[in-house]
Amino acid sequence: MAPPKRDFGSEARWWTSLPGGAVECGLCPRRCRVSDGEYGFCRARVNRGGRFFSEVWGRPAAVHIDPIEKKPFNWYMPGSRVFSIGTFGCNLGCVFCQNHELSRAEAGASATLEEASPAAVVSSAIAAGCPAIAFTYNEPTVFAEYAIEMAKLARQRGLATLLVSNGYISDEAAAEFYPLISAANIDIKGDDAFYRRMCGGELSPVLAACRRLLSHGSHLEVTNLVLPGENDDPGQVALWLEVLAAELGVEVPLHFSASFAAYHYYGRPTPRATLERMAGQAAARGFKRVALGNVF
Repeated sequence: MAPPKRDFGSEARWWTSLPGGAVECGLCPRRCRVSDGEYGFCRARVNRGGRFFSEVWGRPAAVHIDPIEKKPFNWYMPGSRVFSIGTFGCNLGCVFCQNHELSRAEAGASATLEEASPAAVVSSAIAAGCPAIAFTYNEPTVFAEYAIEMAKLARQRGLATLLVSNGYISDEAAAEFYPLISAANIDIKGDDAFYRRMCGGELSPVLAACRRLLSHGSHLEVTNLVLPGENDDPGQVALWLEVLAAELGVEVPLHFSASFAAYHYYGRPTPRATLERMAGQAAARGFKRVALGNVF
């Protein structure tokens, strides 16, 4: 589908020109090669005449004030209400996406949205009495240029900056984005086989992103969305916990979250007993802070 033309937008970062008017995107490990007039996989970045643009810069698709625990952050600024913002687009293809209305929106959907400059977003957060801005709802990596400008202004005005992300980002983009993040919750979905089978990605870049956040002194929490029969096998979970302990340490808080049928996934809801068993495995491995999510 050819993207609609509009004047508003911003030239993207982290891309190089290729012969014939194509470009290579350097935002994430996909390294999409995008022909003139086409979108990258994330549906948020478009090649127009051999130049690469962010179609979602300044065009939030969702803006709300949420309890910080909803992000979820259980061990950072507890009890706070945070100004949450997201756009369209995602750079993974999870068949079970719980928020596909935003993450897999039709190309060009942002063209109908109203402009919200970084300064306007930060001013709105302050006016609402929120101590932090959260980049959330869809995948913030795909609006990294927009988030960077918001984060710079937010920090200048004393606000914390929160990232709720899949962690699927290139080293060069993370080097500019992640030093501005006060706290992050990264969704680590399973082992490498799970990523390849269910998400169209791989695990190693996500672990690298987590290590980078920790190296910058960011508070880090990890979420695992549990799909019955897919990533909840006790042996598989034990190996996954070993990787997390080795890569990130047992001090990192973990959230085991129930999933529901969504997008192209038709599995049953995650039983509470499964989450409790996985939390017990984590505690036995030495993880000190473990929470359950989406449990009612």
